[in-house]
Amino acid sequence: MGALEFACRTILLSALLIIAKAEVYIVTIEGEPVISYKGGVNGFEATAVESDEKIDPTSELVTSYAEHLEKKHDMLLGMLFDRGTYQKLYSYRHLINGFAVHISPEQAEILRRAPGVKSVERDWKVKRLTTHTPQFLGLPTGVWPTGGGHAKAGEDIVIGFVDSGIYPHHPSFSSHTEPYGPLPKYRGKCEVDPDTKRAFCNGKIIGAQHFAKAAIAAGSFNPSVDFASPLDGDGHGSHTAAIAAGNNGIPVRVRGHEFGKASGMAPRARIAVYKALYRLFGGFVADVVAAIDQAVYDGVDILSLSVGPNSPPTSTRTTFLNPFDATLLSAVKAGVFVAQAAGNGGPFSKTLVSYSPWITSVAAAIDDRRYKNHLTLGNGKMLPGIGLSPSTQPNRTFTMVAANDVLLDSSVMKYSPSDCQRPEVLNKNLVQGNILLCGYSFNFVTGTASIKKVSETAKSLGAIGFVLAVENVSPGTKFDPVPVGVPGILITDVSRSMDLIDYYNVSTTRDWTGRVKSFKAVGSIGDGLMPILHKSAPQVALFSARGPNIKDFGFQDADLLKPDILAPGSLIWAAWSPNGTDEPNYVGEGFAMISGTSMAAPHIAGIAALVKQKHPHWSPASIKSALMTTSAKLDRAGRPLQAQQYSETEAMKLVTATPFDYGSGHVNPRAALDPGLVFDAGFPLLPYSILVHNYYEWFS
Repeated sequence: MGALEFACRTILLSALLIIAKAEVYIVTIEGEPVISYKGGVNGFEATAVESDEKIDPTSELVTSYAEHLEKKHDMLLGMLFDRGTYQKLYSYRHLINGFAVHISPEQAEILRRAPGVKSVERDWKVKRLTTHTPQFLGLPTGVWPTGGGHAKAGEDIVIGFVDSGIYPHHPSFSSHTEPYGPLPKYRGKCEVDPDTKRAFCNGKIIGAQHFAKAAIAAGSFNPSVDFASPLDGDGHGSHTAAIAAGNNGIPVRVRGHEFGKASGMAPRARIAVYKALYRLFGGFVADVVAAIDQAVYDGVDILSLSVGPNSPPTSTRTTFLNPFDATLLSAVKAGVFVAQAAGNGGPFSKTLVSYSPWITSVAAAIDDRRYKNHLTLGNGKMLPGIGLSPSTQPNRTFTMVAANDVLLDSSVMKYSPSDCQRPEVLNKNLVQGNILLCGYSFNFVTGTASIKKVSETAKSLGAIGFVLAVENVSPGTKFDPVPVGVPGILITDVSRSMDLIDYYNVSTTRDWTGRVKSFKAVGSIGDGLMPILHKSAPQVALFSARGPNIKDFGFQDADLLKPDILAPGSLIWAAWSPNGTDEPNYVGEGFAMISGTSMAAPHIAGIAALVKQKHPHWSPASIKSALMTTSAKLDRAGRPLQAQQYSETEAMKLVTATPFDYGSGHVNPRAALDPGLVFDAGFPLLPYSILVHNYYEWFS
């Protein structure tokens, strides 16, 4: 092979590799489109039309200016990229000035930084990002096709959810697209909404009941807040149900942005709701046990439990021999597979709250999707942070003003003005057109303050955007990106927040009383809407509870390995109830992106439904065996799984994970459908978990 031929093949191969990982992006460019162009470009007269007037496509003025815009689009792409490494799909000239182009994420970043480019947005129709975990787990290509595609995935399998109820009107639970027929094997009833007199069931939702007698007896239940029906007044129940069995291809729209399409693990499975958790007080074991009992009686195939005790039971000598866990043992004996959240007490050892050997205790993993953003200061420093927001105007910086420096008067200090929760205490004349700097206080941890409210404050005052700086952090504080409608960022690293504060103080001149004379600090906020995909996934999430299992209130080892398995549980998009108050940042929204082992458990419940569908006669122990013996202990880069952990300075670090972090490993749905060998177990099942864990160590 000659050198020239080799070089040509190398260039062609490089181009093919770029195209192979490319995606469609919509790019908007500075300059007016035909419909609003009022002149100003040399050689081209105005083409703007009056209100309600149509564009004249035969006009020479329109044609020539449109061609001018298209040439500018082509010139920009030609200057930035080699021919053959991109494919322009459309030029938008009449209603917006921009184009659609098929490029790699790296090229998109180059384009985003190019002069004259206003925005670069990934086209949501091209790639399903949400919940994203179906793609991450290989369900659309490796699992769903084996059962007839997503339209049949989980057919006739009933998943019961003991949780905070459901919002039945959400599109994730609709039955309009493909109606469901009767399912004689399920005997559950469907309660009627006491207000609307409408049933909660629709075929997709096959049963809906609520349990609150213990809560009422304890004086904790408030029917006007907690709803004496299966209606979700919290959000948590709708979220978990959608992760396991939500409809496929539901657009996730929040605050003016589309974050992809949502799907449950088993999108055709039926949903049976057993509400026993409530928004303010959680729940009572008596109600939960009643709910589980009813669910098993009704004929559910799978139980998803994103619920657990606050601490080890004090009334029994062995943690898993209390009434709650004994009920679960009977459920498994009745042929019901049970997935329970391991708990969120990580990264410390012996923090599990899922004790039963006979059920599947699920730890939470971070998948390959991460959201990042950055704040660029006037001194050139770039501070990393998080924030699902658009960027400030490209190639421009904006003045930054701290909330405490723009108070209407000193009397408002009692309202914690630095939290930026009350726009009425800040001076709009000083905030308008600037970036508002706020402080992330303990109020955000307790839920009395929210990033959503900061965004609303900034918008109402006419701010360009906002920055939330974390000055103090407590161990276990979890920061998740929150979608906002204006440019915004949360600086989670305390040292980076100090960099921001130092720069602001140096740049801001004050008189002898401390009052600001002039604001000179400037900055710009990046685009945080696009996820970054990492090969170093999965990882055990920092918050995920760790083993070993404990046998009593004294935290003595139970000689039983837990958790059982690892599944995605970080930054999971799924359905939300507009009534939901569990996450203050998503009040009134139809979707939420939240984290927890509560999100991991329904992943396993949904995948178990797919296994049950393919192997209808398998016992819960066989399904658990298939999931555990086929799980992975290597990440996508082929390295041993890592776990997030605290360093000596309480900063987060990565360490090599152990079975006390991930159990048998990260779930592999494709392999679980055909494990080759399963370990069944009869009643009682006490030795089972030990056996399978040891098997995995011996033969992996």
